[in-house]
Amino acid sequence: MTIWNLGSINADFVYRVPRIPAPGETLASTGRQTFLGGKGANMSVAAARAAARVVHVGAVGEDGRWAVERLLEYGVDIRHVAILQDQATAQAIIAVDDAGENSIILYPAANRAIPEDRIGAALAEAATGDWLLMQNETNGQEAAARMARDMGLRVAYAAAPFDAKATARLLPLIDLLVLNEVEAAQLREATGKGPADLGVTDVLVTLGPDGVEWIGAEGTRRFPAVPVEAVDTTGAGDTFTGYVLAGLDRGMPMAQAVGQATLAAAIMVTRHGTADVIPDLADLQSFRGADGQAGVS
Repeated sequence: MTIWNLGSINADFVYRVPRIPAPGETLASTGRQTFLGGKGANMSVAAARAAARVVHVGAVGEDGRWAVERLLEYGVDIRHVAILQDQATAQAIIAVDDAGENSIILYPAANRAIPEDRIGAALAEAATGDWLLMQNETNGQEAAARMARDMGLRVAYAAAPFDAKATARLLPLIDLLVLNEVEAAQLREATGKGPADLGVTDVLVTLGPDGVEWIGAEGTRRFPAVPVEAVDTTGAGDTFTGYVLAGLDRGMPMAQAVGQATLAAAIMVTRHGTADVIPDLADLQSFRGADGQAGVS
């Protein structure tokens, strides 16, 4: 099957700082790196590295051709990524402190100008049983979800960056919701409903070092985190989501897909960077062999 990812593509500028700056504070950075990023691109790369067939649907400006080429190098189908003449490629300014925590400023640019006909043309190639994956950094989500449902696709949605109105509109159209514990609290405040009351078949709530909670038809199940020393949490949630979708698309039961995704996210937080450093299946196998994690998946 195939994962069709309506997703963002960013140039990520990552600055190392001793701590996240307080309001009005100026800090000198100890390092600067540029990576391929964007929640959508991260998820596409993660799913591709987990051996799924992934088609990315998105847009960049003329200055973003390198990002599209990088996606292709990582095994992502980029035929439906538009290069727009009147838009710049999206950017993210990311500050990462010594504890691995981050603060992010987004400039959405081309991510919010994906041509609707490009989205329709991509999904016209999809088949019943494929997945549509989305997050909150692009336009066109609701129309894409409705089209996907009409075609018999399964719809997955990562509710980040959190937008209560966008999430509420999409809840009736999705099969899998992925969000972190802060976003889950924000959604409860906005709707008055907890994860079990949203009417979504499967909900995954990531809890950082406390693991993952799965709310499904058979109730709630908790999965522990894999203990590692984090140096950069940027992209860990996206890695988790991409790996979960890849596992489900390859026929894994949810518990196995979550176990594999949890391990991938754990490896990710031990690395500096975003899409360019997402682990592949060989990395997961090596980690299991080195740290006795064979039972995780």
